[in-house]
Amino acid sequence: MTRDVLTAILAVCPVAPPGAQAQVDTIEGYLLWGIGVIFGVATLVGVGAVAGGRIFAMPHASKMGVISIAVVFICVIGYLVLPGMVAAAMGTGCVKASAPFITRGLR
Repeated sequence: MTRDVLTAILAVCPVAPPGAQAQVDTIEGYLLWGIGVIFGVATLVGVGAVAGGRIFAMPHASKMGVISIAVVFICVIGYLVLPGMVAAAMGTGCVKASAPFITRGLR
């Protein structure tokens, strides 16, 4: 009986406060659009570096533009893949501690 009570107490599932979801959705929306704009601007800067390097005969600028475009695409792929990996690793977010040091003598 005591062991079941301690196990129930030690099972922790985080819950957002009531009414917080609207603010969380707003912040997530701003972050989503902000990161999308950053990806777009970085791509335009890379294309501009390639074009500027070709126009003004600066091969190093062209190389850096190509590298920056490649890095942006790698970051976009990571941005799409990593949240799923983190969600799979974290699960539901509940922590189930059995506390063997507490319940060992309560059998």
